[in-house]
Amino acid sequence: MRIECEAIVVGVRPHGEHGAIVRLLTAGHGLLAGYVRGGRSRQLRPVLSPGNNVKADFRARVETQLAALTVEPLKARTSLLGEPLAAAAIEWTTALAAASLPEGQPYPRIYAALDAMLTAIESAPSARAWVAALVGYEKVVLAELGYGSSEDGAEATFVALAANGRRLAQDVLTERRARSLDARDRLVERLARALS
Repeated sequence: MRIECEAIVVGVRPHGEHGAIVRLLTAGHGLLAGYVRGGRSRQLRPVLSPGNNVKADFRARVETQLAALTVEPLKARTSLLGEPLAAAAIEWTTALAAASLPEGQPYPRIYAALDAMLTAIESAPSARAWVAALVGYEKVVLAELGYGSSEDGAEATFVALAANGRRLAQDVLTERRARSLDARDRLVERLARALS
């Protein structure tokens, strides 16, 4: 098996002394995991930061084997991690994709929504400009996973965030995956302080 594609880094976990298991969201193949040799090195750590766009090359002898993965940077967003609201938003949005999506099933709308969300964070001068994209991203995730969502754009932002949060906690991020909701709680709390 060999897959070459553009992807968004949504999760990284150390593996062994120097390697990392990296989870990437792709448009055509969905969520994929691979082992990056030297993934914890000084050179690759910034490339494998959640929220970055990379060119990925997955290689495995059989589909059931964890693929060897090589990555090349396409768009780095590591500079945003120094800003608390942007960092919290990147942490939550990538964690949502990593925790809620099954591996190997394409969700091109979720990929596009996450990419648009990350681009909005990158280009906006403040959270006011990207908070609507956050609500839209969560709604796309809920809708694509079959839980429906309101398309009423007139909803107040925090009312929509509260409704999305309830649906995510109740239907999508249950049991073990509920830990990723902590990142969302931190983000919503920071947004409430910043936008009030």
